[in-house]
Amino acid sequence: MRSNITTGAGYSDSPEKAQAIATSYGTDILDNVPAAIYTCDTQGRVTYFNKAAAELWGREPELHKDLWCGSWKIFTTEGENLPLDDCPMAIVLKNEATIPPQEIVVERPDGKRRNVMVHPKMLYDANGTAIGAINMLQDITEKKKQEVALKLSESNYRKLAEYLEKKVEERTTNLKQSEQRYHRMVEEVQDYAIILLDPEGNILNWNKGAEQIKGYKESEIIGKNYRLFYREEDRKALLPEKLVSTAILDGRSTHEGWRVKKDGSQFWGSVVITALHDDEGQILGFSKVTRDLTERKLAEDQKEKYARDIEVRNTQLEEYAHIASHDLQEPLRKVQVFSDLVKSNLDNKEKAILYLDRMRNSAQRMATLIKDVLKYSKVSDFDEFFDSVDLNEVLTNVKEDFNLLLEEKQVKLTASNLPTIEGIPVQIHQLLSNLLGNAIKFSIDCPEINISSTEASKAELEEFPELDPTKSHIKLRVSDNGVGFEPQYSEAIFTMFKRLRSDAQGNGIGLTLCKKIVENHKGKILVESSPGAGTTFTIYLPKKYAGKHAKK
Repeated sequence: MRSNITTGAGYSDSPEKAQAIATSYGTDILDNVPAAIYTCDTQGRVTYFNKAAAELWGREPELHKDLWCGSWKIFTTEGENLPLDDCPMAIVLKNEATIPPQEIVVERPDGKRRNVMVHPKMLYDANGTAIGAINMLQDITEKKKQEVALKLSESNYRKLAEYLEKKVEERTTNLKQSEQRYHRMVEEVQDYAIILLDPEGNILNWNKGAEQIKGYKESEIIGKNYRLFYREEDRKALLPEKLVSTAILDGRSTHEGWRVKKDGSQFWGSVVITALHDDEGQILGFSKVTRDLTERKLAEDQKEKYARDIEVRNTQLEEYAHIASHDLQEPLRKVQVFSDLVKSNLDNKEKAILYLDRMRNSAQRMATLIKDVLKYSKVSDFDEFFDSVDLNEVLTNVKEDFNLLLEEKQVKLTASNLPTIEGIPVQIHQLLSNLLGNAIKFSIDCPEINISSTEASKAELEEFPELDPTKSHIKLRVSDNGVGFEPQYSEAIFTMFKRLRSDAQGNGIGLTLCKKIVENHKGKILVESSPGAGTTFTIYLPKKYAGKHAKK
């Protein structure tokens, strides 16, 4: 570690003199100075260095042993190795004279080099006797880089100017006329934005097509960087820089994406950036051609939407095919059989009536099934039908539908005060109707049904990826003390035409419809049950709908 100065002129100096020197130059203060500072004795051995010096050198020299240069190696500004005896500090010690500040290059043990301006000076005691030297090292690496970059930029501009001047000089009278026609053609093109960029991406020219597509007049845009045509997220992702880098490496780059006009609106642009080189292969700038393909993009998006809709419809057709091939076949077969029996028993009125009744029952079964399937097919995309729905009012209407059945089975139905949400009224009615009907259907003696609602906690919402934890949700519970079912069927119960019991009534469409309605409302439906212990349906629904037609 660095330390206070402990010697003066070599090892023969007294500790008292060393302490005097340390006190004189305030090494404790120097330790906190951001500039790199070190001292050495008259023999050139390092007697002190501060923290900034060690950070610059990338090492800590051994005090009273290492000679006047704490760095690993030193070089001239031309990159040539600088002998230790020729470095500025060595010259000051040798001649006991002050020299002007000089620039050298120091190399750290890790191989990194830094440009440094050194200021070596001799140190004397009160009697004027030389006791050593002090040096301040000024790191000017970043300053040098900026100077080099500035020279390079000036060189590029100069080359571009020289290149353009050379091209102008090479033009003959006939070529000038052709060039004028060409530039007039570029300027007048309105379907394409054709612009020229300098090596930094600044705009050098502007045609009518660029004005029409992007909205800027030539006087407003010349000299500005083409990055302003990109959206904020694209600029953060360095998309403009990546396109230019690709053009430099491959000669050209292409891209399609959303671009920004002067008024802030966006258009879908197809871009081609081509690198321009001089005779020596140096980059002079870039040509950039942009075409507005917004209409094509919107048409493609609409086509993709239609394709998704067709896929949904095909799925529904598969479900209808299942009905036609299975569930509808059996009642239809019975109608045919019983019609034949009626025909063969026309003289037996009693049997004919019996068969006709059975035909009517089969036909009713078929009609009910078709009606349920039509309900299911209509639940697709009804965002525009969302409205304020009072669940208390919906439940009152549902209870009215089941009034006779509730009285017949003597069902004890309790419901707490339910909230108002945004939803599709007819579908919310179907949801509660199917859940209540299901509870009644699978009830036992002294059936009890309870409907309640609470505020869903944030922890509950985060448990299900389908739900948006930033939105408020209600937690609706419909519980009964009916026959129940095995827990492993909690997912299968929502599958169309799935029956958990061979003697169960219905076709399974009701609960499938419930699940679809809940999903249309961006919610989640769960079920818990066990044989003989009843069933509980839990439904999470957002209070405010967040779909594409959500109310502002």
